[in-house]
Amino acid sequence: MPSHTSPTILFASPDPALLRAVEPMLLAAGARVDVVLSAEAARASIASGNPPGLLLLDASLPGLPIGQLIAAARSQGDMARFPIVLVADTVTQEWIDRLADGAVDDLILRSAELPYWQLRIDLVMRDQRMALELETLRDAAIRNAQFDRLTGVYNRETMLAMLFRETDRVQRMGSSLCLVLFDIDEFGHWNSRLGVDACDELLCQVARRTGALLRSYDLLGRPGMDVFLIALPACSPASAMILAERLRVDVFSVPFRIAGEAVRLSACFGIANSRGRSPVVVLREAEKALEWAKAAGPESIQCFGCPPEPAPSPVTFLSASSGDELLAW
Repeated sequence: MPSHTSPTILFASPDPALLRAVEPMLLAAGARVDVVLSAEAARASIASGNPPGLLLLDASLPGLPIGQLIAAARSQGDMARFPIVLVADTVTQEWIDRLADGAVDDLILRSAELPYWQLRIDLVMRDQRMALELETLRDAAIRNAQFDRLTGVYNRETMLAMLFRETDRVQRMGSSLCLVLFDIDEFGHWNSRLGVDACDELLCQVARRTGALLRSYDLLGRPGMDVFLIALPACSPASAMILAERLRVDVFSVPFRIAGEAVRLSACFGIANSRGRSPVVVLREAEKALEWAKAAGPESIQCFGCPPEPAPSPVTFLSASSGDELLAW
């Protein structure tokens, strides 16, 4: 076996001659070898919370039936799955069936020469490494499909899907759900002044500061360039307004350190109440509230359903002293 694998091998066998022959080869290859002499000891070692990198399992092991021991090893779950190489005197139909259904990963005859042992163990360990690498790649692909690659928060598609799930809960339980949509003011200015890389770091810092203020079951997503969306289960519009105020103070009033500069950002906030309606409709309302907030000026907070009062039109009156027509609001 290549020494860089450095696996821990659990060698379960009552055969002294086999142990004397094979154990030195495993040690010379850089493996750590734990030897047990019974099925009960093997099961205890597997269940200890520190599973081996490989189980060499002698079919003549006394104690539990071998099939029961294999089942116990496989019941540890996918995260603890490790290869099992069965050591037997002959190839029986039972062992062929166990190979076919994946209960064991390989079979070595007790009488095989040591170079053959080494070859088979190397192949099993290589297959295990490849399986782990594929699992890591699969997990990374799933993560990339769900999360914004820059900030690590949910992307727009995942956020919308989770909003549908949360809306189902609101409808079933009659609970509340509010959305807070916020947009960083004049972010294009900072892009021009600091550059893309620095502004990417700014967005990451905004995401981290925002996440630190949220509850474990709140949802944070980035649906646009400098726009973030928060979903607040079991939260009333009044509480959402309080959170928006906290974000305005705790996230944006404290300068960000970036590219050797202290950068003071601000944001506008739009809030909408779900009331069990379609997330698409509620998101449009949050966007409308954000539009009102941006029209009101930097650092504004608006809640849909409470639109800002329109500015009064000027009225004309005569000056008592000059007789001129003047405008007043």
